[in-house]
Amino acid sequence: MRTHLFILYIFGLAVISGISSLLISFKAASHLSKHGTKINYWDVRFHGLKYIKQYREFTIKENGKTGSLYYAWFVTISIFAVSMISLIVSVIILVAK
Repeated sequence: MRTHLFILYIFGLAVISGISSLLISFKAASHLSKHGTKINYWDVRFHGLKYIKQYREFTIKENGKTGSLYYAWFVTISIFAVSMISLIVSVIILVAK
C-alpha cells in the first residue's frame, strides 16, 4: 500500500512540474512576442526549449543577465526529469516484487 501511495505522489509531482514547465515556456514565448519575435504558439508545446533559449539570449542582450523565467523553467524541468526517473524505477520495483 505504501508503494502505491509513493508512486501516486511521484506521478502527481511529475504532472505538476510538467505543466508548470509548459506554462513557463508559454510565458517566455509571450515575452518574446511582446518584443517583436514571431511566435508559433502551437510549436511552443513541442519545442519549448527553442523559445527558452531565445528568451535567455534576449534577456541577456536586454538586461545583461538571464531572465528569471529561464531559471524557473530549468528548475521545473529538472524536477520533472527526476520525478519521471523515480516513477519508472518505482514501477519496475513494484512489478518485480
